Amino acid sequence: MLGWLSASLGMAVLSSVIPPVLIEPWVLGVAVTQPEIPWWALALVVAVGSVAGKLVYYYAGKGMLRLPSFLRRKQQDAEHVQGRWSGYMERFAAECEKRPAWTYGVLLLSSSTSLPPYFAVAVVAGVANVSLTNFLSACLIGRFVRFAALAAAPSVFGVWLT
Repeated sequence: MLGWLSASLGMAVLSSVIPPVLIEPWVLGVAVTQPEIPWWALALVVAVGSVAGKLVYYYAGKGMLRLPSFLRRKQQDAEHVQGRWSGYMERFAAECEKRPAWTYGVLLLSSSTSLPPYFAVAVVAGVANVSLTNFLSACLIGRFVRFAALAAAPSVFGVWLT
């Protein structure tokens, strides 16, 4: 059981850092093949790994980390979009500062449903100087809800079908 939870933690971090890697099929696979693992433990481990991975993008948004070249704009594209992008970020940061409950709600919604895209919201939260406490708490709650639903689904549907 501990081995599967450790592997799930690693997969969650990996899927958060490398966007094409999906954690949802992994969670469903572990939940189906390892029924002795409590759904809440699997959800908690995957939520922690997922948020830990997204901290890379949060800190990149804050300017504390440099993203790999394949995730950054080319220099000429960056100069072209700089004025528009910085204007959006300034307005978003001002909204975040004026309306912390709204910001928390957006983080919670994105982390649980991926709408707006969780990857982008993690970067924007860093750019907008959202507090680390708000980022972590909203994202952990949202990711736990998402993965708890996935991890519990096989058991719930199994009971309904029998």
